[in-house]
Amino acid sequence: MGRPDLNRRQLLAAAGGLTVAGSFGFAALGTGADALASSAHTRVRYWNLFSGGDGSNMIAMLNAFRKANPDIAVKDSTLQWGSPFYTKLAMAAAGNRAPDLGVMHLGRVTGFSPGRFLDPWDVGLLAKYGVREKDFNPALWKRAVIDGKLYALPLDIHVQLCFYRKDVLKKAALLGDDGRIVPVTSTNEWFDVLKEAKKATKKGLQTIGLWVNDQNFQWWFFVAFYTQLGGTWFDAANTEVTFDTDKATQVLEFLRRHITDGYANPSFAGAAGAEQFLNGAPFVWEGNWSVPVFSGAKLDYGATPLPPVFGKPATHAESHAFVLPHQSDRGGPANEAAHQLAAYVVQHARQWAAGGHIPAYTPTLSTAAYKKLDPQNEYVSAMDHQATEPKVWFAGSTGILAQRVGPIVVASTMGSTRPEAAARRMKGALTQLLAMKNPMDGRTAAQGGTAA
Repeated sequence: MGRPDLNRRQLLAAAGGLTVAGSFGFAALGTGADALASSAHTRVRYWNLFSGGDGSNMIAMLNAFRKANPDIAVKDSTLQWGSPFYTKLAMAAAGNRAPDLGVMHLGRVTGFSPGRFLDPWDVGLLAKYGVREKDFNPALWKRAVIDGKLYALPLDIHVQLCFYRKDVLKKAALLGDDGRIVPVTSTNEWFDVLKEAKKATKKGLQTIGLWVNDQNFQWWFFVAFYTQLGGTWFDAANTEVTFDTDKATQVLEFLRRHITDGYANPSFAGAAGAEQFLNGAPFVWEGNWSVPVFSGAKLDYGATPLPPVFGKPATHAESHAFVLPHQSDRGGPANEAAHQLAAYVVQHARQWAAGGHIPAYTPTLSTAAYKKLDPQNEYVSAMDHQATEPKVWFAGSTGILAQRVGPIVVASTMGSTRPEAAARRMKGALTQLLAMKNPMDGRTAAQGGTAA
């Protein structure tokens, strides 16, 4: 999910949920291109979607695995991020041409027809290589279990964060004795913070960047604050929409107020908001993948989960996870090596954390090396306060849910739709989606409901 620049998220608007957008962008990474010609006893084909800094970190971990396991040749390939990746992976699984190991966003696993396009993990084999359920956040592990079987092995969670400039907030007297932003527990406190920060902001800069016209970011922010309010989406059977329009309206009004009160400028939408942060704007809400960008610029900054303005801590979270694309003859040395490789990477995610992601393997979080990472050590608590999309086939990163509901949130934030009307439209869209059939297996959410 990380990126080497600040413009990658703009690609999302053009990426469809299950449609092919442009070429597949297939390319080999690292030394994996020579794996098929090597003399190793076992070969593992591994597809991922990591580019930029994430790609470099993944290559480093794969090379470390190769060095430690010379008898296993890893053929790693990177495909175009977004919907093209998922389409190609589905086609490969359907045509019995799937790789031995793949990566998906955890929120997309439910819609990938587990049992048909994905094979379950052998938890006994994972345990053989040192990975067990007890080493993961319970909520994260539960999201990976469908119909009682583990279909995804989480590598990380990546979250939306509130980045802040310490140099600006110090001038505004908004830093505590620990050098971090003062606590915020309500919407009034948050807007008081923005008011004081604005006074210390250089002329020509907005107070906060919010990606106000990006359907994905606005949707992610909405999910976070709606979760803070205790909002729900569907009943347990996925037959009824339980979306609370009153709570939704509160969130939409909160997001809109950043513009109406003059703290967010629509002219600085998208990547320009992060660029403004680099130039001295006090705040930007961004994904943790921006940590290498801001740290590389040597900013004096911090990063916290999105402020708990509605009382309950919750920030939007997704997860990169390893999966086993369906193979009719899965088993044998290649399958065991896929388990071994995934287990190794999960357990050696210190390198991965440098990209801003929070390692899913919880023993990593307690190491001295991880605790020294800044600002990662400031927002690691997000692991225990994940706001995730509902566990239905049309959810997940760049999924249909974000495509249908995200633009409605944008319309409210930008002022073209009143928050109350937008909330009603959101509920209508959720009702339509609940009745839709998953094109991968022809079943509705209720017909293919996942196990809790």
